[in-house]
Amino acid sequence: MDFKEFGNLNGKTLLLLPGTACTWQLNFKNVVDDLAEKYHVIAVNYDGFEGDPGVVFTDVMTVTKKIEDYILQNHGGRVDGAYGSSLGGSFAGLLIQRKRVHIDHGFIGSSDLDQGSPVVARLLTMLVGPMLSGACTSEKKREKLKAKLQKKGAIGDGEKSLAFANDFIDSMKNLNPRTISREFYSDYVTPLEDDIHVDGTTVHIVYALKMGEKYGKRYKRHFRDPDIHEFDMKHEVWLYDEQWRQPVLEMIDRCMEQG
Repeated sequence: MDFKEFGNLNGKTLLLLPGTACTWQLNFKNVVDDLAEKYHVIAVNYDGFEGDPGVVFTDVMTVTKKIEDYILQNHGGRVDGAYGSSLGGSFAGLLIQRKRVHIDHGFIGSSDLDQGSPVVARLLTMLVGPMLSGACTSEKKREKLKAKLQKKGAIGDGEKSLAFANDFIDSMKNLNPRTISREFYSDYVTPLEDDIHVDGTTVHIVYALKMGEKYGKRYKRHFRDPDIHEFDMKHEVWLYDEQWRQPVLEMIDRCMEQG
């Protein structure tokens, strides 16, 4: 595990939790400077994402406990905010659910929060893992993955979306293929409770409407009275599309200023 702290060290603390197969440097690279101007940023790289292909991702619960231990040891068991992008939203939800540490404002960033049985998870992992890890090995596989991501609404079709997709695919060269498969599988089989509620914690949802209605229902099932912010965009495109960057940054600021 790797934790980096920087930015406005006198500002409120904001934990950044990256998404599937991403380092924080890749996931938040276009917005981290904006966030660091205002917040004391605590950026996390999970097991297997420190740049050493010999290190492999463990599992979601082990990583969650390591994040909790870091917050307990270095921040008195509390942070002002935590932004979980995509899969990172599962970590944010688990941190809130488990109550070992306290988060005033938890942000669920376009997370799908998919859950299922180990059997289904193994089948999906057999499909998704090689597709992700192998995309950097040939141009044909690269284009196939980009088309798949576009079809699923995970990226847009503009120049900046495709540039991000290329950077994402290139980053696979630095990851052990088992890391990608383990991360995907573990996230799918690790349950997030329904009706999560913690006194003093507000859960804010960045709801990318183009992901579909079922995700809105899922957010309301897992979290009691979530503060849902709707954006007519695809999955987390605010991270690399200037059209949505400022509206989402302003939303984060408004939420962090509450209470």
